[in-house]
Parts: sequence; C-alpha cells; structure tokens
Amino acid sequence: MKINSIQITGMKYILPVFILLLAGCSAKKTRSITMQENSEKMEKVYKSDEEWKEILTPMQYYVMREQGTERPFTGKYFDFYESGHYECIACSNVLFDSDTKFESGCGWPSFHTAYSNKNIVLKRDTSHGMIRTEVLCAMCDAHLGHVFEDGPPPTGLRYCMNSAALNFVPDEK
Repeated sequence: MKINSIQITGMKYILPVFILLLAGCSAKKTRSITMQENSEKMEKVYKSDEEWKEILTPMQYYVMREQGTERPFTGKYFDFYESGHYECIACSNVLFDSDTKFESGCGWPSFHTAYSNKNIVLKRDTSHGMIRTEVLCAMCDAHLGHVFEDGPPPTGLRYCMNSAALNFVPDEK
C-alpha cells in the first residue's frame, strides 16, 4: 500500500515523521543564552586532581572541580562592591569587571556581562533535576557558577558565580 508515494512498510516512513518532529521542535522559543565553543584558542591549563588539591582549598576544589556550590550569602564577594575585576582563582583568567556586578538578592556574586565571551564557556547542565547553563573558565575548565535569563539590562543575563571560584583584583590608584 502506498500513500503519497511513500511506502508504509519498511523504513521509508521514518524520514517524513522525523522531519515533522523537527519542524515542531524548531517552532519552540529559543534561549537567548547561546552555548558556544571558543573560536580563538586560549592557552589551556591542565592539572591532575592531585595538583588541583594542592593549590585549591577544599571549598575551592569542591566548587571548581566537583561542580559544587557554596551556601548563599556566605561567599566573600556576594556583598562586595570595590572597583576592579574578578579572575578565576585557579588560573588568573579575567572573568568579570566590577562595573557589571549588581545586587540580585540571590546570595551569590552576580554580573550582567562577562569580561569577554572568549574567557568563559557555557555548557548545558541537567544535574539536580534542572536544566541550567553552567559557566566554566575557558582556560582551566573550572566550574564557576551558572547564568540565568533574569538579569538587568543591557544583557538581561545574571551570571551567578561562586565567590570560592573568584579572586578580586582592585583597580590601581
């Protein structure tokens, strides 16, 4: 039996069904947070777990290497507003400028813009029964926190970072 020149028996009906499913998926709202691969190569930092444990505190290791998080309102930088920039504490990669930091009420340092999209990597995170966007350091692959779409202008993003992953460098006076 033939319908529209597509034979129902065998595997020939799979392609049209697949195309219809894709068309339905593409009609869904797309996220404004774009997952990216860094087009420019950065000098990567590679260390063994033992080496990371030697340079990071237990909390830093838990957050940055085991994708943990510090408790809200306990981090060094959640209520800190000096002028300067924030680096990855593991490799000194510049991550955020203090001018982009804002009070989000979430209990973690929050920024609306990354220093450069080349310095971070965004990755889909489906842990803990949620779908989120994880933020990683582009140089050492350290977990920094997550980014959400509920931030202020100009980006509408909230980079919610762990203080344990950051080092603040004040502006020179």
